[in-house]
Order: sequence, then C-alpha cells, then structure tokens
Amino acid sequence: MISGEQNNARAGVLPRSTSILSPIADFLCVGGLSILVLVPLLVSGVDLTFGGMIGFGAGVLWAQILVNYAHFMASYRIVYRDRAMILRHSWATIWVPLIMLVCLIGALVEAQAGSKFGLAVFFAVASGYLAWHYTGQTWGMMVAFTHLNGSRFDRTEYWLIRGGLRILLCWHLAWFLHLTLRQPERVALVFEIATWATYLAALMGIAGLVRMKMRTGQAPAFLVVVAWSSIFVWYAAIARWGLAGLFLVQFAHALQYLEFPTRIEINRARRASAGASPITHMAIYGGVMLGVSLLVTLFVPGPAQAVAAGVFGAGPDSIAPVLISYFIGIHHFFTDGVIWKLRNPDVQEDLFAHARPVAATVPVPPLWWEKEFWTRR
Repeated sequence: MISGEQNNARAGVLPRSTSILSPIADFLCVGGLSILVLVPLLVSGVDLTFGGMIGFGAGVLWAQILVNYAHFMASYRIVYRDRAMILRHSWATIWVPLIMLVCLIGALVEAQAGSKFGLAVFFAVASGYLAWHYTGQTWGMMVAFTHLNGSRFDRTEYWLIRGGLRILLCWHLAWFLHLTLRQPERVALVFEIATWATYLAALMGIAGLVRMKMRTGQAPAFLVVVAWSSIFVWYAAIARWGLAGLFLVQFAHALQYLEFPTRIEINRARRASAGASPITHMAIYGGVMLGVSLLVTLFVPGPAQAVAAGVFGAGPDSIAPVLISYFIGIHHFFTDGVIWKLRNPDVQEDLFAHARPVAATVPVPPLWWEKEFWTRR
C-alpha cells in the first residue's frame, strides 16, 4: 500500500530543497570525496604505511587534525549554545563530563605510579564508541537524505540496512582487538568470521535498498546510496592500511558530519535575522571553529596519535594529552547520541527549516523498545 507521503512525492509535493547545503557539497561531504580518493588508492595497491606509522605529508596531517577538531567543536556549539539547551541535556553537558574528569584524574595519578590501566580503559571505551559512532552516523545520513527526497524506510528496510551496519560495527571491534592484543591470534578466528560477515552486511544493505525501490516505485536518493557505500570503502581502507586507514577515515567521517551543524547554524541565523543572509554570521562561525580547533590541536594529539599511544605505549609526559584526546572523543560520541534525534521536532526545525514544507514526522523508525513504532504504522 502506498502511503500519503509516497503519494505526495509522486505528485511532486517535495521540499523546496532536497539538499543540506548544495548537491555538490552534499555529495562530497556525505562520502563522495572519500570514495573518489580511496577507491583508486585501494585498487592501485599503494602502501600508505611505513613501519606501522602514518606516511602522509604535513598538509594532509594538518587538514585532518583541523577538520577533525572542528567537527568536535561544531557539536559542542550545538549542545552548549544556551542555558536552556545545557539544562535540557544535563547528563551530556554536565554530569558525564564531570564523571569522565574524575576518571581522567584517576588515570593520570595511576600513570604516575607506572600503571596504564586507566589509559587502556579510555582507549577501549573510545574504540568501541567510535565503531558505534561511524555506523550510526551513516544511518543518520541515509535517513536525512531519504526524508529530504520525500520518502522513508519501512520497518523491514530498517532492520536489513541497520542490521548490516551493526555487522560492520562488530568488524570494527574485532579489528581493534586484533590490532591491540599482545596475542592477536587469540581473536584471529573472530576477526576472520567478522570479515566474512561484511559480505552479508553488503547483501543486507542492497536488499533493503532494492526493497525500498520496489515498495515505493522510486529509487533511493543518490546520496543515500553514496552514504551507505562510503562506509564499506572506509572499512576497506582500515583493513588495508590499519592506523593510516583509520586516519583517513576519521577525516572523511568528520567532513561528513560538519555540513549538518553548518546547516543548523545557517537556519538558526536566518531565523534570528528574519530571513536575511547570514554571510557575516557564518564567516564568524567558521573562523571561531577553526581558531578553537587550532588551539586544541596545539595541546592535544590527533586521533591517530592517540590510538598509536594506546597501542604502543605512552610515557608519563604524554599521557595527559592522550587522555584529553580520548575525553573529547568519548564526550563527543555521547553528546551526538543525545542531540541528533531526527524525530525530535526541535531538531527537525533546526535542520530542515530551509526545506519546508516537509512531513510533520521525520521518517526515522524508532528503536525496538519504543512501542510507538509498532502501533503508529
């Protein structure tokens, strides 16, 4: 049965814009740039690592680090933008950072005594959360661009596509274990099974997208396919190049993220200035993001350095900046899980205000314990 949303889509009642920023910017940010760069490198067989360390030029290193910290700062801009937002999400803005600060101090004290258990815990939590973050963001991209195109995923498609992404999450965790354990052969079988399971993940995603086309009579939006495809390319890069691959993937992930808080900032600025062009506001916003990112970069190591420190050991003089790096990463993952609920009307208003009219409810299937999902269909 064709829903009212699908009838509207076929009748041409679509949002004024089906883009977040612009078709080209969306394509490059959501995964197109990483596909264009990484696929040729993967096919060529080039080795991007030298003795286990990252072998990139200074320009690439600085660009990755600045873009990465800019995407952290953009997240903080959203969650700490005013007192009401801080109090609404007090766990993310106040209590979790305080708890993590106590743990960080404990890890520093412990490190002075010669133990790195606290560092190992931060590393494990950050690694696991990173896997959840990558796959969750991919799903968020797919939902957002499906919505902008006037369609939605149904329950079966949700489980097929999201289930495949969960398999990739498991591969990511298995890869981290295989990388970090002193005896990686202990998880060799798990890693091999997880690697073969990625083919099942691809088939599940394809099945979900094909089913959506058959159900609606419309092909999934091009950027939905780009977002879904890109994460497979990312994990292929990690599998091929290890930490160097992770370094490049984190760059792509941060770039993918950045256009969404940028759109929110533009929409909020237009609303505050009664629709006037927010060029000056956005110039200040971009300058502040880059400036703060540069300052953080001077005192905190980049993510690849932090991972390497966790794997290969870190001396007492470097343990503090490494732990701060993990602190920022984990807190970012947590705040993102709180603020990016696309079915939240406030998030819809901020993110899709430029694309009105849109459906009252963003087509995001709630998680299985949210009973509305089963009763409102």
